Amino acid sequence: MGGQPMFILSEDSERTHGQDAQSSNISAGKAVAESVRTTLGPRGMDKMLVSDSGDVVITNDGATILEQMDIEHPAAQMIVEVASTQEEEVGDGTTTASVLAGQLLGKAEDLLEDDVHPTTIVEGYHEASRMALEAIEAAGLTGDLDDDLLQQVAESSMTGKGTGDIDAGALAETVVGAIRQVETDDGVQRDNVTVRTQTGAGASATELVSGVISEEEPVHGNMPRSVTDADVAVLDCDLDLREANIDAEYNVTDVDQLNAALDAEEGELREYAEALKSAGVDAAFVTGDIEDRVASFLAKDGILAFESVDDDEAKRIARATGARTAGSVKDLEADDLGFAETVRVEKYADDELTFVEGGANAETVTVFARGGTEHVADELERALNDALDVVTASLDEGGVVPGAGATEIAIADHIRSEAASVDGRKQLAVEAFADAVDVIPRTLAENTGMDPIDALVDLRKRHDEEGVAGLISEEQSGRVGDPIEAGVIDPAAVKREAVESATEAATMIARIDDVISAN
Repeated sequence: MGGQPMFILSEDSERTHGQDAQSSNISAGKAVAESVRTTLGPRGMDKMLVSDSGDVVITNDGATILEQMDIEHPAAQMIVEVASTQEEEVGDGTTTASVLAGQLLGKAEDLLEDDVHPTTIVEGYHEASRMALEAIEAAGLTGDLDDDLLQQVAESSMTGKGTGDIDAGALAETVVGAIRQVETDDGVQRDNVTVRTQTGAGASATELVSGVISEEEPVHGNMPRSVTDADVAVLDCDLDLREANIDAEYNVTDVDQLNAALDAEEGELREYAEALKSAGVDAAFVTGDIEDRVASFLAKDGILAFESVDDDEAKRIARATGARTAGSVKDLEADDLGFAETVRVEKYADDELTFVEGGANAETVTVFARGGTEHVADELERALNDALDVVTASLDEGGVVPGAGATEIAIADHIRSEAASVDGRKQLAVEAFADAVDVIPRTLAENTGMDPIDALVDLRKRHDEEGVAGLISEEQSGRVGDPIEAGVIDPAAVKREAVESATEAATMIARIDDVISAN
């Protein structure tokens, strides 16, 4: 090459490789995981996230925190993806998965410093992950998932998550009631459960509504505020004057012609109201606009009508009442109408909400959550959605396991007992995985106010003696006890997903030895 340098990358590109690249990526991943670590457990702390525009979010939900943070480092983004995947798949355990991924990276960094090859670490981690899944399977509770057990699952998920002035038990009962209503022979129809929040009352006012709650308001003030035994129509059209497809001009030469034109308009608009009345409609939800005169006619006929209904909202109402969406009033037939025991409009401060209850399809339900402030209501909504997801996961995806760190203690113990059967340096990675899993009970102890080392020793001792041991949170601190007796239960699916997603993220980051970035 004549001694001349060869430029492969542009001058604006930056390259970090070898140990520097590994250290940078691992440090970024650990930093992100550490940012949510203090939120873990029933006594975890909240984070306040403030955007550039001044919007404030107060939460201890790991996925929400990581999504709101403005993270640019690509390796750190992988930890965010761990939380997002956990949220999408099972709905809870996002903090657990993120913290575990960060700890696996920390242990991988120690192994790299001891000259263990990254591929060896990856192979060891995957072997340990398989062992962890075996331990989760062995820790599963036998027997039917009755309502009491499912309420314990929901309550464990919500404890410490902004449940306001009520203990999580009452909310858990509401959650299980909602899931039972949408449970079918094919599994839980989770999409048929919606959470709707409204400020102005404490969490104790939260209730389960057998139907749909809409933010739509009646289109006319003289319409009835409530109709019972209602035949419901869902219309995907405008109740307004038809527009011509071509540009045309009409010359009006006398008053009679003008009156005739106005009468024709009036007649067309009146036909809409008469068609709905003759069809026996008591309540109409229209995705398009309703002309003022049509609204007046409907009000005189005692029909409760709503305009500009969102498409998704219209589908929910149709699903709840058994209605079929009609493309026009002329197409409306008796078979298209749905049924609801009650369609009523309630006023909450400056807001009005419409309740469509007791529909023909009783499987559609809404959890109507109340919060004293907007921030409390938002956090309560997140907690309820997590609880609904974990109860669904328990029923659909493989049962439940002891919570309070007990399953993690069982995982670590099983991996350590099996590590001796692994040959070569890979055994070091397997043992490091077990040490990383200990971060969950250790963090729970720290957040509860206990000494983490003493708590870990006591947990291992009790696990060896009695087979199950967890950290039970109490008013002032915590204690080592039986989480099953204390009613602290988690879905097995949450544990499996946390182990798998954390392992995948940690091994992917550990294998990277070259980072090339271009402006």
